[in-house]
Amino acid sequence: MERLQSCPPLAIRSGHDGWLIDESGRRYFDAISSWWVNILGHTNQRITAAIIEQANRLSHVMLGGCTHEPAVRLAERLAARTNHQLGHVFFASDGSSAVEIALKQCFHAKAIQGQGSKTLFACLRNSYHGETIGALSVTDVPLFQNAYRALLTDTLIVESPDSRDGNEDAALKALSNLLDERGNEIAALVIEPRVQCGGGMSMHSPEYLRKVRQMTRQHDVYLIADEIAVGCGRTGTFFAWEQVSKTDWPDIVLLSKGITGGNLPLSVVLSSEEIFQCFLSDDFTKGFLHSHSYTGNPLACAAANAVLDHFDEGLTDAIAQQAQYLSQAFDRFNGDSRVSPVRQCGMILAFEVNNSGNNFAERFHMQGRAHELLIRPIGNTVYLIPPYVLNQELAEFLANAVDQCLDKVLSGC
Repeated sequence: MERLQSCPPLAIRSGHDGWLIDESGRRYFDAISSWWVNILGHTNQRITAAIIEQANRLSHVMLGGCTHEPAVRLAERLAARTNHQLGHVFFASDGSSAVEIALKQCFHAKAIQGQGSKTLFACLRNSYHGETIGALSVTDVPLFQNAYRALLTDTLIVESPDSRDGNEDAALKALSNLLDERGNEIAALVIEPRVQCGGGMSMHSPEYLRKVRQMTRQHDVYLIADEIAVGCGRTGTFFAWEQVSKTDWPDIVLLSKGITGGNLPLSVVLSSEEIFQCFLSDDFTKGFLHSHSYTGNPLACAAANAVLDHFDEGLTDAIAQQAQYLSQAFDRFNGDSRVSPVRQCGMILAFEVNNSGNNFAERFHMQGRAHELLIRPIGNTVYLIPPYVLNQELAEFLANAVDQCLDKVLSGC
């Protein structure tokens, strides 16, 4: 809490497109989409109009014994994007809640199937899946876990296929060994497809994920694809998993963050027919007994449907062009002795800073403010996850601002 004095919070008054305006009128480009949620920028008029229209009709009704058109329409549209391989949708309010739901579904489904020994979960080294107890249990970031270690369930950690280490084959071998040795105990493997965001933006190939899918099937282990951060176009396709396969999907896919364009809290758990059928029973003990007060809130669903309208009209093509702008602007850093090679997956770009010194993330963040930039490194990893509003000029602005911040921070200013 002492850092609030050296790094006081910004008092933000308004936002428009990629920009935030503070109470003094100073502006900052939101280079991290406000923790990766404002994918279409701030105050997107189409989303705002959809929320207002829905608010004039129905602001909320519980999904216990009721339903409504925005939720039904959203569920149908998302299922269609998986070719109906994941045709069953459970709504919640945030990413951690979605992870909790997925863990409970997998655990309970295995028990119903008579596989009561499958009580453990596995995740990747340096993974991040949230900070509620279940989600934190399948996270591998000691900073967030240590104070609550006694509350967390045991989780099996398997090596990450981090492209910085060039160890995808070793990671696959480690997973194969784990599944051979303990697959009969594992209910599900949780993974962020293509990019481990909270793990320093480490990236891996679609081929790695294809092999992971094969292994989990062979060992009857459910695969949970946590696309809370990497979904909604962030890696270049609506679902990151589309780069792996459009026919062989995980058992569960999770969405949140960008699904409402950063306007209202919502998360989505898309599940397979097999998992759904486990809970379709007259036996009350086999029901999936889980609910949230704001599950499937109509306003949030209306916002999400407006986001999907953008994708239906070709947003992924625009994302591809903007990713190219970003790549071209940051090409100057390749070969720069101050940093590691730049890596990029869609609209996620990152690199490490060499000889960054103490408190680098805070110092770089404060320099960012001085250069009209809202940016928050993870350790010595500088990353950009901008909203999908870039043009060539804005991409160059970002590269110039980051360059100047590096100069200031590394010179000790």
